[in-house]
Amino acid sequence: MKKMLYAVLCGALVVSAQIFAATPTDINYCSKGTTFTGAKYSIYTVRCSNGSKREITAWDNRKKWCVGNASKKNCSNDQLKAAKNACGN
Repeated sequence: MKKMLYAVLCGALVVSAQIFAATPTDINYCSKGTTFTGAKYSIYTVRCSNGSKREITAWDNRKKWCVGNASKKNCSNDQLKAAKNACGN
């Protein structure tokens, strides 16, 4: 009985964390840059529902979207997925 109650409570915590996670509300172009190797990228600012602002970076003519400024970490092929990942961090 104790294990079942524990499992139910843990499941409820996971669901509530997903419900209250920040989501992107606005994505705006900020600037562009070039790495020292010559790779071009664009920086976009993401406004999140919790009031914070994050940055995502577009690479390869906006085919690859990554969380952070001039970073190729935590990447996606979709702008919205990258924005959600930025707000969730």
